[in-house]
Amino acid sequence: MQIVEPLQKVIEELSKLPSIGRKTAQRLAVYLLKKDLAEVELLVNSILELKSKIRFCKNCFNLSVDDECEICKSEKRDHSIICVVEEVSDVIAIEKTNEYNGLYHVLGGVLSPLNGIDVESLKIKELLTRLTIENSKEIILALNPDTEGETTSLYLAKLLRPFGIKVTRIARGLPIGGDFEFADEATIGKAVQNRSLI
Repeated sequence: MQIVEPLQKVIEELSKLPSIGRKTAQRLAVYLLKKDLAEVELLVNSILELKSKIRFCKNCFNLSVDDECEICKSEKRDHSIICVVEEVSDVIAIEKTNEYNGLYHVLGGVLSPLNGIDVESLKIKELLTRLTIENSKEIILALNPDTEGETTSLYLAKLLRPFGIKVTRIARGLPIGGDFEFADEATIGKAVQNRSLI
């Protein structure tokens, strides 16, 4: 059966999203087609607002609507601890646990030469600059426990050694090869609580 062009376009665009296959994209497109125009406009406007209003925090590269994110601005957070993560989704996962009260630094990925991601591609230089300005006492490396995450953690630990700051990593509670965003809050919370020195 030939699918009408407007529906086909929506299916193609939705199937570009992570974890959305062609069948799921088709189900979503048909679902949207059945909804009132006002409901679809709400969805479209919220996506446009996401793109126009959200930016990256100038300090930690977390998501923000201002130059500085709510976490960096908060007086209730422990500003002497920085938790280094790969992506913004990792900040969200750790925050859901309510077990961590420090700051973050989002690298924007991990070292992966095969994928063209080197030191210059990540926010490593910005992390080192923060350490010369801020009075940090501990850096927690909370990178995914896969080959690239381990390599990046070891690289960072070596770079951070001259700063004389305590460098820890989260405890092993996450499976090797696993991702933060798919782990449950209890596992992530325990991993943050039981971090260890590198």
